[in-house]
Amino acid sequence: MRTWEHYEHTADIGIRGYGDTLEEAFEAVALALFDVMIDVREIEPHECREIEVEAEDLEALLYSFLEELLVLHDVEGLVFGDFEVKIERSGDGYRLRVKACGEPLSEKHKPKEEVKAITYHEMKIKQLEDGNWMVQLVPDI
Repeated sequence: MRTWEHYEHTADIGIRGYGDTLEEAFEAVALALFDVMIDVREIEPHECREIEVEAEDLEALLYSFLEELLVLHDVEGLVFGDFEVKIERSGDGYRLRVKACGEPLSEKHKPKEEVKAITYHEMKIKQLEDGNWMVQLVPDI
């Protein structure tokens, strides 16, 4: 199960991802992030990028992961609609490796909102009572 949603937040949009695993929840929240900008169902996996980030805790890992995706969007004009995330313990923290696939932003994509930055605002990463994972935050729009 990998699902995501947007939730209302004063003057912004909250994003939330769910998954059977922590990795799936990270993938889902990345989809939610890009769906704030365009309809992710229109993205075709023509180009892939591999990213690796390390952080001392899961919140910092999530921040770094989404920030790297946003940098690729800003610098290379890419939008992503498919992710394969692997998370592992690394020394005193965590390492995330992701294969992100998508395509250059073009006329076929109908723009929605511009995401200016990733934030820690309302950031939560937790395992739910049913064993699934939930990840959320409010990016700067």
